[in-house]
Amino acid sequence: MPLLAERVSLIDSENAFKLGPWIRDLEAHGMRVIKCNIGEPDFPLPQHIADEVKRRIDEGATHYCDPQGIEPLRKAIAKNVSETRGIEVTPDRVVVFPGAKPPIGLSQQTYCNPGDEVIYPSPGFPIYESFTRYVGAVPRPLHLTEESNFACTGAELAPLINQRTRLIFLNFPSNPTGGVATPEQLADLARVIRRKASPDVRVYSDEVYESILFDGAKHHSIARELPGNTIIVSGVSKSYAWTGGRIGWAIFPTAEEAAVFRNLNINYFSCVPAYNQYGAVAAIESPESAVSIAKMNAAFALRRDMVWSRLNMIDGIRCNLPRAAFYMFPNISGICERFGCDATEFQRFLLFVHGVATLDRKSFGQIGSEGKHYLRISIATAFDELEEAMRRIEIAAFDVDRFKAWRNA
Repeated sequence: MPLLAERVSLIDSENAFKLGPWIRDLEAHGMRVIKCNIGEPDFPLPQHIADEVKRRIDEGATHYCDPQGIEPLRKAIAKNVSETRGIEVTPDRVVVFPGAKPPIGLSQQTYCNPGDEVIYPSPGFPIYESFTRYVGAVPRPLHLTEESNFACTGAELAPLINQRTRLIFLNFPSNPTGGVATPEQLADLARVIRRKASPDVRVYSDEVYESILFDGAKHHSIARELPGNTIIVSGVSKSYAWTGGRIGWAIFPTAEEAAVFRNLNINYFSCVPAYNQYGAVAAIESPESAVSIAKMNAAFALRRDMVWSRLNMIDGIRCNLPRAAFYMFPNISGICERFGCDATEFQRFLLFVHGVATLDRKSFGQIGSEGKHYLRISIATAFDELEEAMRRIEIAAFDVDRFKAWRNA
């Protein structure tokens, strides 16, 4: 008998973390690597949040707490989401998790029986696809195109929906493309979902980049259109540069569903550290947070503009201008044609030979990604580091002879 259960081989991973050992090995051998692979703001945790966490530790908030999340945090989330999305949210529908990632897999386990179908954007956050086969569900990627600026329409979504559809993942603002949904786009998607899906379908609205917006863009949620079907998910990692805090949350359509996830928390995590949850209350409620977010977004906007301009100056690359998040998603088809390679090969050449860590298109949904030549470049690193990364990418884009030697080594 094999040591491991068959399902273990069905779950995938997140390549942003897979690159870590390679990067450390290259650095150990003296290479300076520009890290454009991880989606982690390079800003410190705002001081007012850090002070609240430390204060709560000193007060002794270091023991077990409510597995659903402490009441002050659930109240703060409910109030904030009610005001920002224009819907009514009550604290009994809010569940706090150790980050915004656990609800992805837990939702698929909870709502899907074997053979049920899950729709998700591709390119999109890889964990959407990773869990489908692990839980016995059928993955149905919704392929987004550069020509439509990686938006999705009701007409594109409609053919994927049937009565076996249990979950529809949406991600606005989007990773890796930086797309922002308009109210009209969301209304169009909602019309199709109402018409074609089962009445109890769940729309998983991943809104973790809700505060990282540029050029006057506004965040809108499909929960305004489908309040009885939508699970709203967000957290502290991106908006407050607090990836290590591991505070995320989901708002479920009913308190009964929230109770199910509370029980899952008990089974998996017991509870989330109370002192960090109190820090999240400060993050949501303090007026100082808006100042911190604005400063961070201003820095991201400057980096975005520089990187976008430099990328589009390189023969073989074209790149849309993102309106949110902190990623560029350039099309490198011209380089791949010049080199006779795919995006994965060029991404590795860029890392191992030129010392720039990026992610390839397959890192954001493998099914149907063949022949699509894109990179994700995180701009969550210092301006001067990004300038150096652009210089190296420009050199690498024409370094055909070294590529051939590296490939054949």
